[in-house]
Parts: sequence; C-alpha cells; structure tokens
Amino acid sequence: MSLPVMRLERRLTSVDARDKRFYLTIKRLVDIVLSATLLILLSPLFLLIAICIRLDSQGPVFFKQMRLSQNRRRQDHRRSHPRPLPLSQPDRRSGGDRRRQDLYAKSFTMYKFRTMCDYADPEVHRQYVQRFMQNQTPDSLSLDGSNLHVFKLAQDPRVTRVGRLLRQTSLDELPQLLNVLKGEMSMVGPRPPLQYEVQEYQDWHKARLATLPGITGWWQVMGRSRVPFDEMVRMDIYYVEHRSLSFDFKILLLTPWAVISGVGAM
Repeated sequence: MSLPVMRLERRLTSVDARDKRFYLTIKRLVDIVLSATLLILLSPLFLLIAICIRLDSQGPVFFKQMRLSQNRRRQDHRRSHPRPLPLSQPDRRSGGDRRRQDLYAKSFTMYKFRTMCDYADPEVHRQYVQRFMQNQTPDSLSLDGSNLHVFKLAQDPRVTRVGRLLRQTSLDELPQLLNVLKGEMSMVGPRPPLQYEVQEYQDWHKARLATLPGITGWWQVMGRSRVPFDEMVRMDIYYVEHRSLSFDFKILLLTPWAVISGVGAM
C-alpha cells in the first residue's frame, strides 16, 4: 500500500529538482546578459569614477576583498588540504565508511571602487561588525533625528570625499558586475559576507548562505542599513525560501528607487 506514496514522493522530488534547475539556468542567463550589457553601457561612468578616485586620493581605483559565497556540500574521505571555513559539524553515518559531509562557504575576490584611503586599517570595521552583530553598538542618528541601527560604520574617518559620494549612491558596488559575469555572484541575492562576520554567525544565520550572493537583494531594497542584523538575516532567509524569477525581477525593479532615494545608505 505504501508503494504508490513512495512513487509520488519520488515524482514530486524530481519535479522540484527540474523546477530548480530551470530557475537557476534562466537566472544565470539573465545574470550574464544584464552584467555584460551594463558593463558596456556604464564603461564611460567607470572611467569617470576612476579619474575622480585617482584625483581625490592616492591608491588603486579598485578595492579587492575576500568574501564568502554560498554553502556547498562536500564529501571527502581523504583530504590533503583544509577546506574553506567549515560551517557545520560532519554528518555522522552508520556503517564502515563514515565519510565527512560538511557545509563550507567558498571564498572569492569581490571588486568595489575604492572608497577609503589607501592602507586603511580593516580592524576598525571588524570590531564594529562584531559589536553590531552582538547588538552592542549605539544607534546612529539619521538626518531627521531618528535613531537607526546601521550595519556600516557611520562617519568613518577612513572614507575619502569621493568615496562618501560613491557610498551614498551605491556606485562603489558597480565593479561587482564583473563578479556576476564570472559566476561568483548574481544580480539578486543576499549580501556576500566577510569571513570574520560568518565566524560570528549563529546556526540559523547560516541559512542565508544557501544561494549565491547578489549585488542587490530583498534586504537592500527594503531595509538596507536601517535594520538590525538579525532582521537583515531574516530578510535574506525570506528571499532564499521564496526565490523565483518573478521575485528576482521585482527586486531588480525596486533597486533603482532604493539607490535614488538613498534610504539607509551610508
């Protein structure tokens, strides 16, 4: 009597897998077309920003930083080198061959326009992020006098004049189109975290790493820097659980207004 149920479960699993493959395939095609098109159309703007950065301060035009991508599952019986940042305990199995099955976040180099003075000390931001994730940072005061929880360090003295403008308009994020074209990021997805940020994660926070990080996302268009860390993670997890082509296009359509309005930007 249970055979038809088992067949139905297998069929549903197969259909879900096909739907997911279709979604990921179309999403990747959209990423390639959009990122390549925008890189071509915005090339004059890239040049203008590069000139402004070089005239404003000494140092490279681009800022490169190691970020972590989505969780991946690896089974490895014999390893000769450590894997990047394990995110869970090994899966204990019965039987003679107990292979370790860990989740890990793959690292990649993320590109941004440089917004800080060259050789800025990253330890300042690291300490701030750790305090923010533990709700130990004071709220920052917005222009209208209301208190805001901010993920970015407000009034950072390391930020240059041009860098402050780039951050307020989110133009510093444009080089991440290269990451999208390379397949390291997507146009839509959670913000790619830093390694020391993930090391502070609680177990439920790691659910936001179940998909490729993106240039824009549900948190970016709805909350940006105005929400506490846990609420930001909940928004990212909501996207992970409800992602679809229609949801992605909705976020893409909301992104220009979020950038123009500057709500939550630092």
